[in-house]
Amino acid sequence: MKVALHGLALKAELFSDVQSLFNELTKHQFEIFATEQFDRQLRMHGNKALNYWVLESREDIAAMDFMISIGGDGTLLDAVTQVGDLEVPILGLNTGRLGFLATVATEKISDAIADLAADNFQLETRTLISLESHRKLFNGLNFGLNEFTIHKRDTSSMITVHTYIDGKYLNSYWADGLIVSTPTGSTGYSLSCGGPLISPEAKNLVITPVSPHNLNVRPIIVSDESEISFEIEGRAEKFLISLDSRSTSISSEVKLSVKKEKFSAKLVKLPHYHFFDTLRQKLNWGFDMRN
Repeated sequence: MKVALHGLALKAELFSDVQSLFNELTKHQFEIFATEQFDRQLRMHGNKALNYWVLESREDIAAMDFMISIGGDGTLLDAVTQVGDLEVPILGLNTGRLGFLATVATEKISDAIADLAADNFQLETRTLISLESHRKLFNGLNFGLNEFTIHKRDTSSMITVHTYIDGKYLNSYWADGLIVSTPTGSTGYSLSCGGPLISPEAKNLVITPVSPHNLNVRPIIVSDESEISFEIEGRAEKFLISLDSRSTSISSEVKLSVKKEKFSAKLVKLPHYHFFDTLRQKLNWGFDMRN
């Protein structure tokens, strides 16, 4: 089987974990490839003992059986953009704190690779959000796993986001911004702005205002079959929009709408993992200082 490795920032102290990953993949007779970004990281730290090929085209990625994201949740989000509509299954190896997406700890590398080799896993299908505009944005990578966000620039005054669901007026949000989140993204920026937690398999999108200036405005959950469109007003000439961690500046004349993407992200779910377990650990549910 063929596996691609992807990472954005490899610290020197983590190189031993990467070496362990290569050893386990080699032991189970995987053919090892690296994205160009990860290849640069490996060469920075000296990769003379590591044998792999570099992915040079979309056709190379399409031939992969798996992609392993090495880093945190942000690295896995970037891996989703690497894969795109090829839907290559992605496994998140977490080199930091426990993540909602990158769920395999470095001390579990051996078990994780053994499970991959033995076909002992499930694939979770995660909804992606798609941005449509009359202007080409994000170099054509107009999709995200977590959320789409409209936000004011810098310290400028609030903006007004007129929002429509399937062409029907919903509300005008006077706020610092507005988030449209997938179920996967409900544990991210939306959650920090008061949005609800949603199970990953739910068929919904969440609209969450960022610091609304009307306190009676609350997040709303809508069907992921909806198309959500926007008109933006504000004193500033430019506004920020983002898809996950990628952002760009636009003017109010740009027409924007979001809906569920036609393709999805496939995340590898190993045995003994459950979303609810991660929720309890990340949010300290059931934790009591008295015990």
